[in-house]
Amino acid sequence: FNFPAISISGSPRVVLSKKMPPRIIRKTKAKKVAPAPFIAKPEKKKKKEKNPLIEKRTRNYGIGGHIQPKRDLTRFVKWPKYVRIQRQRRILYQRLKVPPSINQFTYALEKPTVTQLFKFIHKYRPESKAQKRERLRNLAQIKAKGEQPSIKKKTIAVKYGIHNVTRLIEQKKALLVIIAHDVDPIEIVIWLPTLCRKMNVPYCIVKSKSRLGKVVHKKTATALVVTQVKPDDRAQFNNIVEAVKANYNDRYDELRKRWGGGIVGPKAQAARAKVERIKAKELASKMG
Repeated sequence: FNFPAISISGSPRVVLSKKMPPRIIRKTKAKKVAPAPFIAKPEKKKKKEKNPLIEKRTRNYGIGGHIQPKRDLTRFVKWPKYVRIQRQRRILYQRLKVPPSINQFTYALEKPTVTQLFKFIHKYRPESKAQKRERLRNLAQIKAKGEQPSIKKKTIAVKYGIHNVTRLIEQKKALLVIIAHDVDPIEIVIWLPTLCRKMNVPYCIVKSKSRLGKVVHKKTATALVVTQVKPDDRAQFNNIVEAVKANYNDRYDELRKRWGGGIVGPKAQAARAKVERIKAKELASKMG
């Protein structure tokens, strides 16, 4: 607006007011967005043509529905007490320090020698109950006829039974002693290696008492003894005895001092490793 300005003298004079310059609006060009990279569209899978004759039957595994599929529930099984005791004993033998006299039974004979040994022993199996019954029946029939039975030589066989084995070792009639590694209680055979060493009798520890029991037609056997060998098998027997002596009799002093166990679980191993790392870090910081 233009207002008349009044001078001091009183004469009016017109003064033009200064107008604000017009605001200039700059037009900025919009930035073009880069086009998206080319993405190949996945090809649509062709739907398989359903056979109209086959009807889809979905299964319902809810209560009162279809039978549930078989799952491995081993983790959730409450095992029998003897199984739990076996497993707990195995873990305890790993955790606790095992004295050498017990720990020596963990060093069983290697597989190739064991195979040769059992092949040899099977030639000297004692007669079973059925074979003995048959032999006595035939003998009784011969005597009933009034004939004189022919005298046969006593069969050569391995001996078994802990008392019998001990007696044969003490009498120095034993040529080879075979001890089972899993005898329970272990006190039955814990002293046997020492006795064999003292009497200079070759001995070995094998797996397991059930395998030894099969040789003598029993469920289990703690120890077997070879007392006699046929001339044909002498060379094979000597090879086995040499291997056995090298593994047990000659290493007796070494095995007598070797303790077992002392193996901690994975959690304890991780905790020990963590402590060692912290100690190493502190030592490095002090040195640096």
